[in-house]
Amino acid sequence: MKQDVLEFTIEKTHELINAFSCSAETKAAAQAWLNSIGTEMQASETQNYIGELEADIMPIDTLISFAESDAGTQVFGENAPHVASHAKEIKSAGAKYCDCPACAAVEAILERKEDLLK
Repeated sequence: MKQDVLEFTIEKTHELINAFSCSAETKAAAQAWLNSIGTEMQASETQNYIGELEADIMPIDTLISFAESDAGTQVFGENAPHVASHAKEIKSAGAKYCDCPACAAVEAILERKEDLLK
């Protein structure tokens, strides 16, 4: 992995860990990846990390459906209609994924997936 890709991914991983919207599982995978840098475990942890990121990023259609559901109302409260509206707006502008801080960091990392796996 090239140094610039590593540095970029480290920066985005710290953003992800600090995001209010980051799940505990994703934080754990991110920290495990950070801890593996420079060790013999780095390649396998990179694969694990990418797998976790791919599993956890929220596709925009899933966000819309969730925000419009009873479960979405439980999570987002009175903001649920605003979340759904925002998601529809960014989808119409071409977004594929949720744009919360965690998903934005994940999307940025996954855009460099091939470089990470080199």
